[in-house]
Amino acid sequence: MASGAQTNLKQLIDLRHRAAELKLFARSKAQSQLAGSVKTHFRGRGIDFEEIRHYQAGDDIRSIDWRVTARTGEAHTKLYQEERERPVLVAIDQRQSMAFGTQRCFKSVQAADVASLLCWAALANNDRVGGLVFNDQQHREIRPARSKSSVLQLLSAVHQYNHHDLSSAAAENKAESKADINEVIKELRRIAKPGSALFIISDFIGLNDDGIKQLHLLKKHCDVNAIFISDPMEKKLPARSGHSGYQFTDGNKRQWFDTNNQQLLAAFTQRFTDRSEHLTQQLAAHGIPTIAISTDNSALDILRSHYHSSSRSSIRAKGHYE
Repeated sequence: MASGAQTNLKQLIDLRHRAAELKLFARSKAQSQLAGSVKTHFRGRGIDFEEIRHYQAGDDIRSIDWRVTARTGEAHTKLYQEERERPVLVAIDQRQSMAFGTQRCFKSVQAADVASLLCWAALANNDRVGGLVFNDQQHREIRPARSKSSVLQLLSAVHQYNHHDLSSAAAENKAESKADINEVIKELRRIAKPGSALFIISDFIGLNDDGIKQLHLLKKHCDVNAIFISDPMEKKLPARSGHSGYQFTDGNKRQWFDTNNQQLLAAFTQRFTDRSEHLTQQLAAHGIPTIAISTDNSALDILRSHYHSSSRSSIRAKGHYE
């Protein structure tokens, strides 16, 4: 389970042993005509037998099952599923909003763990793995490759961005950053090839209508999945007896909350609920599933509940909220 305020590269690499429990594409279908290891709707003389059905006009005579035909007296054909490739892209948010956590770890660290599990699971399935890591100032692209090296490059980039001194970066760049999650999603449209499986791991703070539009365009050609990272204190402020309340800071500004004010507590909780439900509904309207993972969750347990061998369609998992 993720822990601490910063990532540990060795732990991210060691997650490859646990990732074997995840079956990202169990019985899922690709949408492209590429070569590789994911089964598709395209049928032909591939290596995996699918079913036997009655002969239909146009079927290849070489596929006729003569034993079944002789036994039933009616012509039957063997059908096979061709092998197709599904590049896997993982986008990992390491912006300043992710550098927050009150339970076990920061959101940025939980996102790194989730990314590691997904990457190792995809590689174990012999998929090409790549992705994009981004913060408030820049992003780094790792092109998909079917190798341990590509996963290590991506995890190293996550680790590097996670350990970047955001406070000093903010001091160097006092102007509001032009790079945001909406621009990153637009960049993903350039990177993601048709038929790719795309996982976006973020708190999705700042996502606007333009970002949703870009996701809609991505969904037309790729399997897009949203992993929504949050922290318990974003959902509910801690109660405190007395009159002092709590002070919070982002490193630059301080804000005081009177946590004895029940109206304030209720409004705070409602604001998060509204945001998370609005996000889920917007994405669902475009056929994009959302999985919610909090910093006090075991990322492996949540992912395992969605991606396992008994899932009939794991890639279209329903949202999970704690």
